[in-house]
Amino acid sequence: MSGERPLAAVILAAGEGTRMKSDLAKVLHRVGGVPMIRHVVAAVRGVCPERIVAVVGHQADAVMRELEGEGLEFALQRERLGTGHAVMQTRPLLDGFDGTLIVLTGDTPLLRAGTLASLVEYHRSRGASATVLSAVLDDATGYGRIVRDTAGDLLRIVEHKDASEQELLIREINSGIFCFEREDLFTALERVDRRNVQGEYYLTDVMEILRRSGRRTAVHQCPDPGEVMGVNDLEQLAQAERILGGDG
Repeated sequence: MSGERPLAAVILAAGEGTRMKSDLAKVLHRVGGVPMIRHVVAAVRGVCPERIVAVVGHQADAVMRELEGEGLEFALQRERLGTGHAVMQTRPLLDGFDGTLIVLTGDTPLLRAGTLASLVEYHRSRGASATVLSAVLDDATGYGRIVRDTAGDLLRIVEHKDASEQELLIREINSGIFCFEREDLFTALERVDRRNVQGEYYLTDVMEILRRSGRRTAVHQCPDPGEVMGVNDLEQLAQAERILGGDG
């Protein structure tokens, strides 16, 4: 990706993962014998970012020890107040960075580098301020939904708990993986509030804020929804293990 704007990545890895029913931080659970977050770091390295920042919180020391020697930078989220709040913790580290940011979660061990490369390429080809990677699922329960207008353009992303009955019928979901232009991202994050069911600062609200301010937002659909499957419980962990082992 030489000749393009600088590229960096932010990996969100602060969550406790209570549904894993384990004392171990969620991103440290192993898939294919390797902690999930290491799979994500490997996928990110495949697009050759200049910098990788991991946002840590729950068991921060253990997560940082696991990634020691990988050349990552770390931002600490002391209170878990949502994905938007998590990304804001990286602002001091990234204030001198002028370029494109990939933002993704540390619990997607099946994600491929080629998918991230395709996302970045699409984002830049559209001249977008923000692009979300989506997927179409047979059962979208629990995922945020991609709401489009009649022309097929992105209107907003609505979280499952905040969705109307009509919006819950949408099968195109937010993968939790984004591309942003750094300056636009942090400017929009300043306007994100907590007026939602979970009382959190949603990163997804940035999309609607940017669109309403005249910035271009886009959706890039991942052809393989299995790649963006988040691992949130032991059943999903076992499923990811089967897929990685070639049995899925």
